Parts: sequence; structure tokens; C-alpha cells
Amino acid sequence: DYYGGNLSGKTIAVWGLAFKPNTDDIREAPALTIIEELLNAGASIKAFDPEAMDNVKQVFGDRIQFAEEQYETLIGSDSLAVITEWPVFRAPSYKVLRELLSEPVVFDGRNIYDPRVMEAEGFYYDSIGRNKVVQKAEA
Repeated sequence: DYYGGNLSGKTIAVWGLAFKPNTDDIREAPALTIIEELLNAGASIKAFDPEAMDNVKQVFGDRIQFAEEQYETLIGSDSLAVITEWPVFRAPSYKVLRELLSEPVVFDGRNIYDPRVMEAEGFYYDSIGRNKVVQKAEA
């Protein structure tokens, strides 16, 4: 919705690939379906997961980029999608997020951030399954 149905040329940073934190298991991982849909819509993906990247590389190969650490995914990305709620993602540096993303846009599939904090930090924040609280941030 945020991009009006046009993801062509957009780069999405993805945090979390495993089906749940603290594992490298990707069986039935939502990230696989989401990434495939984003690719089919014309987006590019930069991904990071503390454990599951080797397994995901076997699925996507070089169709997506893999980062050595979470903030590296943000460089040149238009938005961030949090898909697995790893503890390392729970307290990000909002300053670094704003500086590295081309737009302050976060899609949170696990509801790990407080919408009021995200609004105060200047982000467009879409927390999947919650009522929309934060509108598009001024860039």
C-alpha cells in the first residue's frame, strides 16, 4: 500500500529469515514467501539473519543480497521489513535507521516496536495486524 502497488526498482531490507528466532530453521518461514512476492513485484532484497542465511542462500542463491550484519542491509534500501523477532532487532539505533534508509519507512511483521516511539522518531511505521497509528513521515 505504501508504494501504491509499485515496487519496481525499490530495495527492501529484510531483518529475519528463520521461521522463529534462535534457530536456522526456514521450513515454512514467512520470510521465504514474503521475499518471493517482493521479488515477483520487482523489488530487490538485502537480507540479514543471525543464523538462517546459509539455508536461505540455498533457496534464493544470488537472487537476493545477504549482509554480514543487520545495519548493512539498510545501505541503499528504501525501507525495512522486520520478519523474524530476533532479540538483536528489538532495540535498533533509530538514528542509524534514519541515516541509512533512503526513506524512514519500517514494516514490522512481528510488532516488536512501539508505534508511538516510531512516530516520535519520525518513521512511517506499519505494524502488521495493528490499527494504523502512524501516518507517512515527512522525509
